[in-house]
Amino acid sequence: MQVILGIIFHFIGGFASGSFYMPYKKVRGWSWESFWIVGGLFSWLIAPPVAAYLTIPGFADIIHHAGGSVLAATFTMGLLWGIGGLTYGLGVRYLGVSLGSSIILGLCSVFGSIIPSVYYYFNPTSGKDTIADLVSTSWGRLVLLGLAVCVLGIVICGKAGALKDKDLNGVKTDASGSEYKIGLGLLVAIVSGVLSACFSFGIEAGGSLGKVANEAWKLANPGQGEFLFRNNVIFVVILWGGLTTNLIWCVILNIRNKSFGDYSNKKTPLLKNYFLCALGGIMWFLQFFFYGMGESKLGNGASSWILHMSFIILVANMWGLALKEWKNVSKKTNTTIIIGIAVIILSILTVGYGNYLHEKLKKEKAIAYVSTNNKI
Repeated sequence: MQVILGIIFHFIGGFASGSFYMPYKKVRGWSWESFWIVGGLFSWLIAPPVAAYLTIPGFADIIHHAGGSVLAATFTMGLLWGIGGLTYGLGVRYLGVSLGSSIILGLCSVFGSIIPSVYYYFNPTSGKDTIADLVSTSWGRLVLLGLAVCVLGIVICGKAGALKDKDLNGVKTDASGSEYKIGLGLLVAIVSGVLSACFSFGIEAGGSLGKVANEAWKLANPGQGEFLFRNNVIFVVILWGGLTTNLIWCVILNIRNKSFGDYSNKKTPLLKNYFLCALGGIMWFLQFFFYGMGESKLGNGASSWILHMSFIILVANMWGLALKEWKNVSKKTNTTIIIGIAVIILSILTVGYGNYLHEKLKKEKAIAYVSTNNKI
């Protein structure tokens, strides 16, 4: 039952993430940077502490008493993830929901599993796997195989994007009305895919915050398992970093494009625009809210990350079809993008299975250790 609940929570989070850009597409008369940062204020500044306040008593005290190194590492990962989030918006803007999300999240899912192992190779920590462990174990090599398959899927999706560009004969918008810039879009998508993975490591870096929340809840609720909302306190710190990066860049764009007037331009539907931005921003945050709930049920950070990304890719591509982003392209182009997305999902499942084998091995070793000690 716990596994089923975990999968359901990850699906809800994946649906929220795969759908968050839809309200932004309905904003009228505002520059991209204006609606992106208004939505971001809800995503990164307003929603996280509200969610933490409602679910974790004394969450501010947990943050206040955390070590400076923990907060700095978690915030830094949030800064890097913020660049990934920023370029995610640009990737979807220039490639569309379907192609942009598939490339970005394919990279994000795999690197989100690998980045921590690289860090722990140079900063050994008890109980943490390193890149050397990946190379020297069967489960680790399966994870690396998943990375290779993901790269293949990215190449195929890139090919589909080039075919789409050819089919559209250089037209700057596709059938959905979205901007389409294949070269710039692929560049920001790759940057986003790699840096967005830092969110996974941010959860690792702030793990002690979640542990304090978890232990306090278990003490107050004995015998009721793990705390469903323990990661909400970690999200507050990570998303401070994300807000910092995005706010700086969007203000720079506001200045460069002279778009500060968007926020009070009465020629635009101001109330509707603010509502849509708030809706998109809250939906963006809900992916993390339900991710934390799903992880608490499944008990495996890496596999939870993979499952979460898989659902987002599937939902994003459903929206891509609904928006007719691949309308007016050849059968060859449609076939190529389908193959590319399938290969990316295969890579995610491969990495997920590798992590599943790893968790299974650790549990078997733990049981064997307990059994041996009991005999002694």
